[in-house]
Parts: sequence; structure tokens; C-alpha cells
Amino acid sequence: MHNTSIILIPRNLMPETSHFRGAPASNRNREDSWFKSLFVRKVDPRKDAHSHLLAKKEESNLYKIQFHNVKPECLDAYNKLCEDVLPSIHADKYYPCELVGTWNTWYGEQDQAVHLWRYRGGYPALTEVMNKLKNNKEFMEYRKERGKMLLSRRNQLLLEFSFWNEPLPRQGPNVYELRSYQLRPGTMIEWGNYWARAIRYRQHNREAVGGFFSQIGKLYMVHHLWAYKDLKSRESTRNAAWQHEGWNEVVYYTVPLIQHMDSRIMIPMKTSPLQ
Repeated sequence: MHNTSIILIPRNLMPETSHFRGAPASNRNREDSWFKSLFVRKVDPRKDAHSHLLAKKEESNLYKIQFHNVKPECLDAYNKLCEDVLPSIHADKYYPCELVGTWNTWYGEQDQAVHLWRYRGGYPALTEVMNKLKNNKEFMEYRKERGKMLLSRRNQLLLEFSFWNEPLPRQGPNVYELRSYQLRPGTMIEWGNYWARAIRYRQHNREAVGGFFSQIGKLYMVHHLWAYKDLKSRESTRNAAWQHEGWNEVVYYTVPLIQHMDSRIMIPMKTSPLQ
């Protein structure tokens, strides 16, 4: 015999029948979705890791994002230090890594630098670079000097979503927006399913740069990186997305998946491949 669970909904929570009859189809569909959301959905058990389902299969790129909070009086010296050292690592084929972009935060957390690295070859490439840099005197001196300028630092290891562009160098000038989402545990697949369809609404002005999800560090984190000519262009581009049928549905169903979100507007450093 199977146990059957029945959920009783108080009358004051039931949608008005007359409201359904008189409402437009879009409103009825939304209220119907709200009604259905009161019931526990059956989720099929996954037989593979999220990283295998969401990441690009043909490549094994691993990304590292670094957030450095700099002493305000040291920001110019910090930028100069990064511009002197980081491009040489990026250009040296001895290290299987690339500097994707390096920025200062303009709006958001102040006096902050953000660096994004790509390791072609995944975790073995990351380990190889770390071991080789230990013998790089210039880099070790850079780390020593950098430590004197920082208040705090943190990083994450990321994979890129299969349906996003790979971030490639671009000419400027541009401002960049890094939108970071802390998702509810267990919702990453659902987020990926919606954004796999939604990304086509955000390609018209080449604003989509890269999309990533965390593997090590703070988990269930998603980062979307966008590029705009200026803040006015950002506003008009984002507003234009609402003119596409289906975009409002993506927003409606993905917002409940988010626990917390942040937006940073960033300016590229002089030597950043993403300008």
C-alpha cells in the first residue's frame, strides 16, 4: 500500500476563481504557476555531477577569480605592481595559464581589484603553474610587496557554463559588470536550464563576456560577466532585453533560486586583455 500525502491549503490562500476568469492569459499562467509551486515537486535523482552536466565538454578550462581588497592609500602602487608582473606570466608559454582580465571596482566594493585567470588543462595546469611560480623570483617578490598593500583577499575556482561565450580579448574602452549570485543549494541545474535559453536575449550588443559557476571556495556561486560601452549603454541594453518574448519568464523563475546577489561595475587595468 502506498502512502498518499495531501496538502490542505487555507481558503484565504486560494486564488480567487473570478480573478482567474477575468485576468489576461499571462496573469492566469503566472498565478497557476504560483498555485503549483505550493506543492513539493518530484526531483529526479542525478547520476552525474553538476560540473559534468553544465560545463563545456570539449575543453577542460579551469578559472580562478581573485578579489583583493587594497589599502586605499596603496591602490595606485598596487595597480603599478600588477601591471609590471602579471602580463609577463600571461605571455610566457612556460606557464599554462592566461590572464583573462584584471580590473578595479568602480561601483560596488571600493578599493578592490579583481583578477580572472584561465588554466587550459584544468586542475593539473593549475598545480603546474603554482609549482613553477614558487621558483619565479620576480613573482615571489611581487607576492611579498603585494601583501603589504592588502587588507584582505579571497579567491574561487570556477568552471564555465557550456552555453556561454568563452571570454576572449576585446578592444575598449568598455566598462564591465560582474553580477554574482549566491544560489540556494540544489538549484544549479535549474539555473543552468533557464539561462541556456535566456543567453540568446543578451547577445545583441556583444555584452555577454562569460558565465561561470564555483567549484572551490564559496559554493553554489554564479558569476556573469558583461561588457558595455558606458553606463548609459548598460541601461539601454538591459532594458531592451525585456522586449524579447521569454525574458520576463526567465527572470520570474530564476529570482526565487537566488539567496543573495551583488553587482560590481569595473574598469579594466591598462594591461588587461579585456579592455
